Amino acid sequence: MAGQVERRSGWTGKKIASYASRLFFLLIIFQVPLFRVPCRAGSCTTPIQVTSSQLVANEIFPPSVVKALLYPGAIATSLLADMSFPKWGDLFDIYNLTNAKNTSAVVDLQRLEIVAGSYFCVAGALVGLIKPGRMTLFGTLLVVWGLVKEGIFGKPANVDPASSVYLYPTVFLALILAFSSITYNVKKAVTSKQPVSLAKPLKSSAKSKLK
Repeated sequence: MAGQVERRSGWTGKKIASYASRLFFLLIIFQVPLFRVPCRAGSCTTPIQVTSSQLVANEIFPPSVVKALLYPGAIATSLLADMSFPKWGDLFDIYNLTNAKNTSAVVDLQRLEIVAGSYFCVAGALVGLIKPGRMTLFGTLLVVWGLVKEGIFGKPANVDPASSVYLYPTVFLALILAFSSITYNVKKAVTSKQPVSLAKPLKSSAKSKLK
């Protein structure tokens, strides 16, 4: 009976983690605004925008790969705005990425936690479709810490309120989903660490006493 309960709880935890990972993927891929930070594209509001500005500026991947990341969110935004579809060739203009590689890297170096966290969020969202893991939580925590740190220390200072750092309430939804996506893994790790190692020395000591 206890074994059946454990199997059911494990199955439920795995199902929750799977659903949470899928919702986190939708949140990231459709570019729901989580924050607002200055970036090489001017102002970024999602991890994909931060990541894309980095990929374009450093020419890490071909432009088609970056456009594939941006296109689902661009479609969602255009449909909500005027029920139209954006053109594939206009994506870099829409996201102000045409001159991203000519922009100074200082704006990103001042926010390394947000940049690194955005990378982990995007990668974790893609990998999480196959196997939920800790990458999404790590990335989201990095982003939140970077935003909170800048809010506390006020560095770098921004004079223009429109381009200042801002934290949307949706980032907390992302944090909950990221945490839920590793619930099953945490339970599995806890159950696998049963006091087996404690039983072995007790058995060996009992045998030595009998001898």
